[in-house]
Amino acid sequence: MPPLHIYDRRERTLVAAADRLIAAAAGLARPLRRRRPSPSPRRILILRLERIGDLLMTLPAIADIRELAPAAEIDLVVGSWNADLARALDPVMRVLPLDAAWLAREDRGLSLSSLIRAARLWRDVPYDLGLNFEPDLRSNMILAASGASWIAGYRSGGGGALLDVALDYDRAAHTSDNARRLVSTVFGRTPPAEAAPALIVPSEAHENASRLLAGAPGPLIGVHVSGGRAVKQWPPERFADVARRLIDTLGATVVLTGASSDRTLVDFVRHLLPAERVIDVARHLDLLTLAAVLERLDLLVTGDTGPMHLAVAVNTPVVAVFGPSDPVRYAARGPYDRVVRVDLPCSPCNRIRLPPARCVGHTPDCLASISADSVFTAALSVLEESGPRSVPARTSSA
Repeated sequence: MPPLHIYDRRERTLVAAADRLIAAAAGLARPLRRRRPSPSPRRILILRLERIGDLLMTLPAIADIRELAPAAEIDLVVGSWNADLARALDPVMRVLPLDAAWLAREDRGLSLSSLIRAARLWRDVPYDLGLNFEPDLRSNMILAASGASWIAGYRSGGGGALLDVALDYDRAAHTSDNARRLVSTVFGRTPPAEAAPALIVPSEAHENASRLLAGAPGPLIGVHVSGGRAVKQWPPERFADVARRLIDTLGATVVLTGASSDRTLVDFVRHLLPAERVIDVARHLDLLTLAAVLERLDLLVTGDTGPMHLAVAVNTPVVAVFGPSDPVRYAARGPYDRVVRVDLPCSPCNRIRLPPARCVGHTPDCLASISADSVFTAALSVLEESGPRSVPARTSSA
């Protein structure tokens, strides 16, 4: 049995035990199975249950599916927080919201048994192919319960015996590349050129963004202060320092983004900047309005966050501060994007859910060592290379 890519020892032991049971049961059932891949799948089910960035990094693979199966109907299973974003993806026919307890915030998600019962209801649709882009035993079990005729995913998080095509997740490759490799393996070929994933931002979102940014002198620099988790949080005073220097040097208008839960951090930064040069849109903006706001920026300065990937999806240049996250796996990869980080023996550890004890309760060394100077210099370099951006034309009607 291949090694599991799970860094928590207790979790790894439990998943390994479950894997052995599943493999034994699958071995007994295999002689009774009559499963064959469809050469031209007509209905395809995709699972991507995690956060905003995880879905957005899957867009190139979804575009590949459309290229390889142009007539297929594609249904996408996502957490409810991503439902509106998923509905704006060009190839997607139907969105199935499903909140897993281990991913949902405020304890609103369903237990694994409830998720499996929900997945069994999908059997009313005759799916020819199911793909799970997350290396996780639980989501592989959900996919197996869907009744899809042929299913594919990764075995590195457990549950490989449930799959017809089971790959090892390559931790030395970008998340987008892993997803595209799964698609090319299932279809036995790769599109001749990387397809352009399409995020269709509706006109209402563009109108909201225009109203929020009306009259603001450029360049427009977005600053997303919150790291999402304490272990990924660059000191907010350094974000403020970078923003203030961009205002003083370029006459920039700083656009502060964030969720309502980020209010304390955003207010801290806002109070350190000249009020007349700040637009604060950190509130309950829906994701598509946020996408339209990001699309109008000349640059976004952020950590490794969902808005970083959303900026990439709308072709806005990014300067991203990376600490424990591995940029090889998660970095923005646009033509002008920059990652700012420091090389330390322990970084990147990629221990985001369960950080090392020495990194809890304070800014980790891998982030504390990144100066405002280095981020400001990277921002100037990106702006010089990318040039000014005009307000983009609307990419859709309603």
